[in-house]
Amino acid sequence: MLGSSLPRTLLSLLLCSPLLSWQASLGERDFVQLSSGQITTLISSPDPVKNLDPSNPSSHLSKILIPRVSDTENNVLVRNYIISTLKALDWHIEEDAFNDTTPLGTKQFTNIIATKDPEASRRVVVAAHFDSKYFPNTNEFVGATDSAAPCAMMLDLAEALNPLLEARSQRLEDGLEDDEDVADTTLQLLFFDGEEAFVQWTDTDSIYGARHLAEKWATTYVLPNTKRRLMPQTTELDAIEHLILLDLLGAPQPSIKSYFKDTAWLYNKLVDTERKLGNSDAFVYNQDNGMAADSWKSYFRPVAPNSANIGYMGDDHVPFLKRGVSVLHLIAEPFPHVWHTVKDDASALDIPTMRRWNILLRVFMSEYLNLQPQAVGTRSQVEREVSELT
Repeated sequence: MLGSSLPRTLLSLLLCSPLLSWQASLGERDFVQLSSGQITTLISSPDPVKNLDPSNPSSHLSKILIPRVSDTENNVLVRNYIISTLKALDWHIEEDAFNDTTPLGTKQFTNIIATKDPEASRRVVVAAHFDSKYFPNTNEFVGATDSAAPCAMMLDLAEALNPLLEARSQRLEDGLEDDEDVADTTLQLLFFDGEEAFVQWTDTDSIYGARHLAEKWATTYVLPNTKRRLMPQTTELDAIEHLILLDLLGAPQPSIKSYFKDTAWLYNKLVDTERKLGNSDAFVYNQDNGMAADSWKSYFRPVAPNSANIGYMGDDHVPFLKRGVSVLHLIAEPFPHVWHTVKDDASALDIPTMRRWNILLRVFMSEYLNLQPQAVGTRSQVEREVSELT
């Protein structure tokens, strides 16, 4: 990703690009608030640390935390691991393979598109890139924050929400969902290949996978789904409610800000989720009181009143943003100090921070998708916990 300003003409396109008409009509989505008992269940199982522990050789993170430059054997190894993990959860997988010209010659890239319910009319997309940056004189860069940890977080999210998504799908088929439109929104995970520049970040030497997929989906027309009460759509892009892009996460105490006016409300929902979890001691890990209810610090900067779009950050969201897709960009800014150095390895990651991201994403996406975890404890215990949270 690139933090410097884009050319003025491109910046104007980014800031002025209108939302697709049906997306604009959706407005703000109602989040169904989980009870304290439901949250306890969701953040405890599966273990939110196990698969982000770099000392565990079987963890998702360890499997991804290797040099994985596009069009290399390691890139294929990581790609196959991500695919096999999601196939085991019965997700629909599409491998979007293509060739593109780079400063180092023609390279092959493959995006991974994982969708829980490919027949759903709408999708909320969580995305990150799985390739690592190429350096000509070393093969040691593993890109822990950039973006092995975000990819591992996405696999954790899929594992945690999988049974809840399946249960919601069954409720929808049985006619037990109050809002069919909301219940018909599925979760899709995008793992982009070729985000990193091979030589120097330019409009053509960067975000290869995102540029290819955005163009492909913008010109892929789909038939209306007549099985359910749906809003009309014409292309694959039209079905995206929001693209939530994760990048440069995993280092301690990141600083995140809201970049786009149309998703400021969604950003604030995430802030509300963080506050709810933090104030209930959910962030405490291994008796470390630095994240206790009376001492934790937010990862998110407040949204300024009447704030303007500030979408200057070059990253995988840009080709989608240009085509009117609604974007929530979750990236540490300033970048971690290890960015694009060999020190962006396991030592740059903080387990309590990664655990916090895991449980934050689990609760946020569960409330977005109206999932219903089973609450722990007795009815009176749950009611008491809910009262304490509110």
